[in-house]
Amino acid sequence: QVQLVESGGGLVQPGGSLRLSCVASGIVFRINAMGWSRQAPGMQRELVARITSGGGTNYGDSVKGRFTISRDNAKNTVYLQMNSLRPEDTAVYYCNTVAGANYYWGQGTQVTVSS
Repeated sequence: QVQLVESGGGLVQPGGSLRLSCVASGIVFRINAMGWSRQAPGMQRELVARITSGGGTNYGDSVKGRFTISRDNAKNTVYLQMNSLRPEDTAVYYCNTVAGANYYWGQGTQVTVSS
């Protein structure tokens, strides 16, 4: 079955950086678009970044210029490099993909930006 396992979250000070990783199994990773979304308490889940099988990317407006999504098809892994973090980036971050007609999500990793 499809599994997405995120890691790399944690507590960081404003202005700091973190890199999230998501390892996928159960899919033909190289042909799948992959994405990162986030959800803060009391808020709707929002798109953070997406990368196509060909490496094309798009970002949510609030993270453009600060976050970078990338992928390593040899490792079945998608990354989210987060720089210049702000308190409003605090959320649970989820990896996601579509396979067949189904959406799949990881369990999420908590990112907290606080001094």
